[in-house]
Parts: sequence; C-alpha cells; structure tokens
Amino acid sequence: EISTSVNSLEIDINKIEVNPNQPRSNFDTTELENLSNSIKELGIIQPITVRKIKSSKYEIISGERRLRAFQKLSKKSIPAYIRLANDQESLEMALVENIQRKNLDPIEIAISYSRLTEELKISHDEMSKRVGKDRTTITNYIRLLKLDPIIQSGLRDNFISMGHGRALININSLTKQLSVYEKILKKSLSV
Repeated sequence: EISTSVNSLEIDINKIEVNPNQPRSNFDTTELENLSNSIKELGIIQPITVRKIKSSKYEIISGERRLRAFQKLSKKSIPAYIRLANDQESLEMALVENIQRKNLDPIEIAISYSRLTEELKISHDEMSKRVGKDRTTITNYIRLLKLDPIIQSGLRDNFISMGHGRALININSLTKQLSVYEKILKKSLSV
C-alpha cells in the first residue's frame, strides 16, 4: 500500500479522494496534457499533499492537477506528503495554495478569498497577512462577486479584464452593468 521514499511516501492513487472543497473548478486539458508529458519525461518535481481521512483513504490538500496527470499516465502510485489537518486546516491550505497560483481566473481567486474570510471568520487585513497580498487587492477581488453572473463569466473567459470588472461594480443597476458590458465587448473598449 505505502512504500517510503526520501521525503515523501508513494501512495496508491486509488486510495486518494479529491477534496470536495477544492476551490479550483477549471482544469485546462492542454495544460494537463503538458503536465502529463512533463511528468512522463522528468518525473514529478513536487509531491502532492494529502491528509488521512480513513484507515486506508487519503484526501488531497494540494496537487489535484498532478494527481490527474498521473492518472492520465495510468500510474499506480504517486509521491505524497501526508499532513495532519482537520477539515478547516485542509480547506485553508487548499485555498491559500490555489490563491498563490498564477493561472487562476479573477473569479476563482475572488471565491477563494471570500470562502477563506467567511469560513475562517477573519478580516481582509488578517487575510492579507496570511496570503501575502495587499488588503485592497483582496477587497477588490471579493467585490467582483457582486457583478452579474454573466459579467463574472466574461471575466473567467477573459472577454474583459479585472479592471473592466472593477469599473462595472460601481454601476448600481445590474441592467446598466450588462448594457455597459455589452458595449465593452462590441466596441472592444479599454478600461
């Protein structure tokens, strides 16, 4: 089931479950394919992090993309660090790790910040210390969640920038927000 290696353990992939609180919802298939190819050629650079949830089951804290890449390669086991973490700590580690990534869209970041502040019951100031980001940056991201869902989708799909989103938040009427959003798209307006 488990064999020891230098700093991590090899864990049977079938014994690993995905974290139901995983903040990341989009996994780019091309990037996943590239990661699989890289792992095939060079091996895994960073083991995944899991926590034990049952006698022979583990839950991912970080590294779901790496796990998916291993599954694509039909590997039987994956190097992993096992952390002792309760549900709250596991959620916090997963959210903070995802926030630090470069390729999250603004809405995924906003949802992660929002969940962390709500579930940990901490202020934006405390959040800024934990994730190493400026408090106003955190507040600006969370404010994006006030946009109409159609505009949020536009942000996720890179039809508009975060600057556009921040400007649209200041329009109180959702109808007017959508109207301006459509003009931005039709005329390719800059912020």
